[in-house]
Amino acid sequence: LLTVSARKTSTLTLIKAIVPHKRCTTCGYKLHAICSIEGVFSDFDLTKASVHDIHYLKDVKLSHQNCVLLADKGYLSRNYQLDLFESNHIQMEVPMRMNQYDYKKQDFIFRKFRKRIETLFSQLCDQFMIRRNYAKSFDGFKNRILSKIMALTMIQLINKLNNRNINNLKTCID
Repeated sequence: LLTVSARKTSTLTLIKAIVPHKRCTTCGYKLHAICSIEGVFSDFDLTKASVHDIHYLKDVKLSHQNCVLLADKGYLSRNYQLDLFESNHIQMEVPMRMNQYDYKKQDFIFRKFRKRIETLFSQLCDQFMIRRNYAKSFDGFKNRILSKIMALTMIQLINKLNNRNINNLKTCID
């Protein structure tokens, strides 16, 4: 989950939302993304900042099946997990909260892959400045987000073709 925001203008309506883990309110949109364990985006969606993360699973249910999704704690809902598994054989691996009843630490391999995904989002924020967006319309906003994700994917492709680590984004292109 990544909250991106845009400058408030008359043609771009922003939604105010409370972000409990950051203890603040934000105006903007959320970027929900699905990527491979290597860190390549396969699917993403923009929602209002006020929409709960769990509602994105309705879109996932329509487009994916027979897979394992590593999700963050915002997707922690046994009912949704059971529904996804029964309907599309999608297994959700969500780390438990430490104060949760019957707390079990998530397996190392899942923590390792989650770290790779979190690093990818950090690269989007730091190197591509995805949170800084001064679009004047929602279409412009979407296009800027799309172009930043596409640039990231193109760098990954170039790195793969040159037999380099695909997620080393600060490399010289030969």
